[in-house]
Amino acid sequence: MWSNSRWRAVVAAAALLATGCQNASAGFIGMPSMLGSVAKRISFGNFTLPPMAYTQFCMRYQDECKEERIVFRGGPVRLTEQRWADLKEVNNTVNSSISPEPNTEGLAAEKWLINPARGDCNDYAVSKRSQLLARGWPARSLLLSEVVTSWGEHHLILVVRTSAGDLMLDNLTPQIRAWTRAPYRWVRMQTPRNPNYWAAFGNRSVTG
Repeated sequence: MWSNSRWRAVVAAAALLATGCQNASAGFIGMPSMLGSVAKRISFGNFTLPPMAYTQFCMRYQDECKEERIVFRGGPVRLTEQRWADLKEVNNTVNSSISPEPNTEGLAAEKWLINPARGDCNDYAVSKRSQLLARGWPARSLLLSEVVTSWGEHHLILVVRTSAGDLMLDNLTPQIRAWTRAPYRWVRMQTPRNPNYWAAFGNRSVTG
C-alpha cells in the first residue's frame, strides 16, 4: 500500500493530464520505409510517476499492465507487411468506433476505458494498445505516451516501437506518423521493460 505522501504525489502528477481530446477520420500515410530519416526512436529520460488514471486503469484491466514473462531482448519489432496491416486496421477501427466525448469534469471523472462507445484520447490510446496486444504484439513495443499539444492541452497517444522507428497512433490525426512529425512537447511515456514504469522527457519538444 502506498503512503499518503506518495499518493498525493501521484495525484499531482496525474492532474497534468488534460481532459479535452478530439477524434479524426481514418486514413494513413504510406509504409514507414518511405519516411526516411525522420523515422527515429525516442530516447528516454529519468523515471517518473505514471498518471493516477493509469493506476486506476491497471486496477480495472490487470492483464493490460502485466510485465512480459520473457527475457527482455530490447530490440524493436520488425515492421513486416502484416505488422503494418495490423497498425492500419487497428488505428482505423478504433478511430471510427469510438465517438469523441471530451471529459469536461476534470481528474475526478478521468477513466481510461477499452473500446467504449464514447470516449476521449485516453480511451482511444488504451483501446489501440489492447487490440494490438491481442494480435500478438509485445507489450515492450506499445507505449502509452503523454504529450502536450501546440495549444497547451495534455493528450495521450500510443507510440509503437518498430524497426522503421517510433510511430504514433493518435486520434487527433487520421495518419500513422513518425513521432518527429507531430508538434508536441513530450512529457512522459511507458518504458519498454515494464509498462508500469514511466520515464520523463523534461521539456523535449518536436516542431517538425
